[in-house]
Amino acid sequence: MPIASLRQVEKSYGVRRVLAGVNLTLMTGERVGLVGNNGSGKTTLARILAGLDVPDAGEVVLRRDAAIAYLEQEPRLPPGLTALEAVLSGLGQWSAARARYDAATASLERAAGAAVDALVAEQAAAAAEIERCGGWSRAAEAESYLARLGVRDPAAPTERLSGGERRRVALAALLARRPDLAVLDEPTNHLDVAAIEWLERHLAEDYSGAVLLITHDRYILDRVCTRTFEVDRGEVYAYDGGFGAYLEAKAERMAHAQRTEANRQNFLRRELEWLRRQPKARTTKQTARVNRAEAELAKSGPQRERRVELSLEAARSGKTILELRGVTLELGRVLVRDFTLALNQGERIGVVGPNGSGKTTLLRSIVGQLPPTAGEIVRGKHTAIAYLDQNRSGLDDDRSVYDNIAERRRGLELGGGHPLDIARYLERFLFDPSAYAQKVGSLSGGERARVALAVLLSGASNLVLLDEPTNDLDVATLGAVEEMLLDFAGAAIIVTHDRWFLDRVATSILAFEGDGKVVRHHGNYSDYLERLAETEAAPEPQPAARAAPAAAKTAAPAAKRGLNYSEKRELEGILGKIEAAEGEVQELEAKLGDPTVYSAGKDQVADLVRKLDAARQRAAALVTRWEELEQRSAGAGA
Repeated sequence: MPIASLRQVEKSYGVRRVLAGVNLTLMTGERVGLVGNNGSGKTTLARILAGLDVPDAGEVVLRRDAAIAYLEQEPRLPPGLTALEAVLSGLGQWSAARARYDAATASLERAAGAAVDALVAEQAAAAAEIERCGGWSRAAEAESYLARLGVRDPAAPTERLSGGERRRVALAALLARRPDLAVLDEPTNHLDVAAIEWLERHLAEDYSGAVLLITHDRYILDRVCTRTFEVDRGEVYAYDGGFGAYLEAKAERMAHAQRTEANRQNFLRRELEWLRRQPKARTTKQTARVNRAEAELAKSGPQRERRVELSLEAARSGKTILELRGVTLELGRVLVRDFTLALNQGERIGVVGPNGSGKTTLLRSIVGQLPPTAGEIVRGKHTAIAYLDQNRSGLDDDRSVYDNIAERRRGLELGGGHPLDIARYLERFLFDPSAYAQKVGSLSGGERARVALAVLLSGASNLVLLDEPTNDLDVATLGAVEEMLLDFAGAAIIVTHDRWFLDRVATSILAFEGDGKVVRHHGNYSDYLERLAETEAAPEPQPAARAAPAAAKTAAPAAKRGLNYSEKRELEGILGKIEAAEGEVQELEAKLGDPTVYSAGKDQVADLVRKLDAARQRAAALVTRWEELEQRSAGAGA
């Protein structure tokens, strides 16, 4: 059943036509990804669907009583509330019923006589309304969303939250509302990897409404979405499947367009040759042929897709690029403890970890902005660092795009020392001449990110430090950044939550594991996850049983090895442990559904969520261990 449709929708800003006769339909409960280059009109389309913008022409048709919620890139939260109150305030009738219930309950403590009966009736009516609006667990669910998305203090006033924290609170509020259609504009910005992976699972498995997802996170697009819409030059193309299926279908569409254009050009050549040979044969009998040729001549061929052209000029490198020797970093608490690292040419290290764990602090220390608390950071004699921070703070918002580049370097050079005009350099980053004079402060997030990249790449370097480079970039530009890093002869350290990016680029992963512990894992992000899963699933080491020398000589081959004494005892008791672990999971889930959980303090729900995750992991590890022991026991008896 359709939940929302656009019919012949058009939208322009001045002379720029963003949407040109767009038709699309979203079905109840489906997941749709929305992709396209920065500035193509994705956010405009989303705002029109959400009712925040009005199209110049066409109509928006919504299912009757459909609730639509929109997550903005820069959300505005109600002032004077805590983070949890801001989430609960979006629940409307539920929040009003809860307020009535709490007021009646508080008044009952002081009431007497006939007033008691009236207050009891009011309390019962409010309780019935709470049940009708989703039950008592809505408050626990809201606090759980905040904890899952990395909001550590639900009681924090909204006015004191950072931009990233405000986005997380706004996302939690939207999920708690459970709208029929959730329009999410870059929901993964400012989330760490753990929060993104939870959001991915929640949208794919638990969320009951429809979702329109605008994001550069290609794993979410591939794993969550059942359809993909692409906005390209004012038109919207629909593809079945997630990101991988979209890439294949788009390649086929582009190939078909090229074949069609080649056929058109061949037809025009043949007709032009005929017209030149037959100057006097343009009789009535040949009018249709002439008209057909003129009609084909009037058509325009497919526009060539513009791509960002990125390249990093590698500076001459010495023997040492970067060494960290026993480095400890503290900012109110220990972020990095006794960490040692040697970075060699050609290595690309991806950095992952929870928000606030110290990833940005590490990059700032490498650059020299923050001295280490202990240890030593050694930069080579010829080390030239190019640093992109996540706030793009190297840009002057009051100056134009052109001036921000010119300030760094009046004459840019291509490889080999050939000079390159700044205007032509900006064309590589998809800036038209009309945008050269535009102030950087007025640019969109994606355009600002491209200016920051242009500044970063205007000089030679052999060590690149990138802090959240994927924020606000479209998928095509992300691909260009990945190719650039793969071709770069120097070394790179990249802090990012983009798992697809890390899988393509990283040669090793630096994981911030808490309490100052930082561990390096060789391989890309998927390799790191596999190693992590193996470690978590591995049972606790068992004491080695003493084996007689004669038994050792007659032992079975490893492939058919049975169970030793301690493993048999372990198998005998493991079902009881599984039952206990699963009972603990059920008990914790029941506690999270109890509305009285709030009476014990603001941190209890977050603590329960952490305990529930740990209990689920223990139960899963025990099941895996039981299956392994059963298989070996059956194999030994065969």
